Amino acid sequence: MKKERLKDIGYAATKVGLGSIPIAGAAASELLSFIVASPLENRREKWMTEIGERLMTLEQNGSINFDSLQNNPIFIDAVIQTTQSVIRTNEKEKIKLFQNVLINCALNDIPEQSEIQIFLNLIETFTVWHIKILKLFNNPSNWFEVNKRDIPNFMRAGLSAILELAYPELKGRSEFYNLIWNDLSRAGLHNSDSLQGIISSSGLMANRTTDFGKRFLEFISESENE
Repeated sequence: MKKERLKDIGYAATKVGLGSIPIAGAAASELLSFIVASPLENRREKWMTEIGERLMTLEQNGSINFDSLQNNPIFIDAVIQTTQSVIRTNEKEKIKLFQNVLINCALNDIPEQSEIQIFLNLIETFTVWHIKILKLFNNPSNWFEVNKRDIPNFMRAGLSAILELAYPELKGRSEFYNLIWNDLSRAGLHNSDSLQGIISSSGLMANRTTDFGKRFLEFISESENE
């Protein structure tokens, strides 16, 4: 893959804006160029290289066709939106999610276009903790098995007990994870009210995600066809 160092559009627009400031504008513009330009270019180059390698593997396996992708407007839109989002973050977990999204779009394992845009916006606005908590409560029993952890055996407890057992670093941070839980609820991704309500042992291990939440998780997960 040919690597090119291209000027980032967002960076260029910001630089032009700074350049219009009287007196200090030119100096500020050059300072921004010195501090920001190379890291932004490096982020985009790394992103394009990594996603290109994954797509090339799929093409070699016969799973996708590059000519078809070039004529797939949904895939092109996803490339543009994810690339802009990736440049704005250094979180490896989120970048991996955006990669998974593009791979799923390339494989045509995708929902309709409006839903894709909503899902991409959610990835960008959510923290990594939003995704971790949603995955946990999509299937708690499976989460504990996959992570080689003992399945909780509470007689009665709140979902917060399951969460803090899965992620001990969240103990004593109820305000933090309650805020995340409410965000997930407003997005229509789960169907439970409170993490603190006392429920039975069977209820603690029940799936809490909505159908919309399941489609979201499937969309951001690594494809089985890869």
